[in-house]
Amino acid sequence: MSVGEIAGLVAACALVVLVLVAAVVLLKLGRTLDETTLTIRQVREQSAPILAQAGTTVAHVNSNLERVDDITGNAANVSSNVAALTSVAAATLGSPLIKVAAFSYGVRSATRKKREGQAIADAAAREKAERRARRAARRSA
Repeated sequence: MSVGEIAGLVAACALVVLVLVAAVVLLKLGRTLDETTLTIRQVREQSAPILAQAGTTVAHVNSNLERVDDITGNAANVSSNVAALTSVAAATLGSPLIKVAAFSYGVRSATRKKREGQAIADAAAREKAERRARRAARRSA
């Protein structure tokens, strides 16, 4: 055997080992691809019902949102009607009530001043009577 033949034999052995390593890697890669395909298939099968349920859920939510929108619109109408009614009541009852309140305040303050004036007049009359009584007592004494 010559050196060239030994080199050819070594190269052939190296090529066989390289092919075997490549075959093992390709087999593992094939298994990995099979597992990935299986996983993708399972995910697709499980996600279809979930997506269908999500679609029905979104449809129910949309119908409920429409009802809430109607309720909100009605509440806005009611609040505007209450505001208008309040302004009408304030206009019709407010002015007369303010006048009645002002009149009653005037009457109360006038009666209080009259009572105070009467009390002062009574006190002045008592004082005057006491002075007259003292003068009369001094003159008779």
